[in-house]
Amino acid sequence: MAGLSLKCGECGTLLKSVEEAQEHAELTSHSNFSESTEAVLNLVCTTCGKPCRSKTETDLHTKRTGHTDFSDKTSEAAKQISLEVPKPSADLEESVVAGETSQPEEMVVPEVDAKLLEELEAMGFSKARATRALHYCGNVSVEAAVNWVVEHENDLDIDEMPLKEKRVREVKSSCSLVRLGRKE
Repeated sequence: MAGLSLKCGECGTLLKSVEEAQEHAELTSHSNFSESTEAVLNLVCTTCGKPCRSKTETDLHTKRTGHTDFSDKTSEAAKQISLEVPKPSADLEESVVAGETSQPEEMVVPEVDAKLLEELEAMGFSKARATRALHYCGNVSVEAAVNWVVEHENDLDIDEMPLKEKRVREVKSSCSLVRLGRKE
């Protein structure tokens, strides 16, 4: 069965997409993610409709609001995840060229574990292929990267260096990260 979520190997958090995993990595500095067949919980408060992704979230919601009934919509929302980072749409690219939007984000090669990259290159993989494999397998191990290459060897872009948006993180002193239950 294909993956239904990505699981953080450092804290166990289940994430619905590559974008969520990237956001989680930026917020926590975690970099060990793997594909999981566990679906991200989708428990919905029957009183107010608030979605909760874990038993802990439902407990906190109950404590704050007194609402105790939740319906489990996990099977309705569960779908296979795509491990590919979405590419910008053609309309967005055209509007950027036409000057209709603000300046596009700078694209950079994602950071990968240098030691693992060196090992893959020593095995004969090109730098672009090794970097792509490490990026998409979450820098877990050489074995995970090799498995990713085997699974994606027919991808047209397998030998292209992967790129991601360079994000400049703005820190606000009153910023509240409700989803992670932390304050910055």
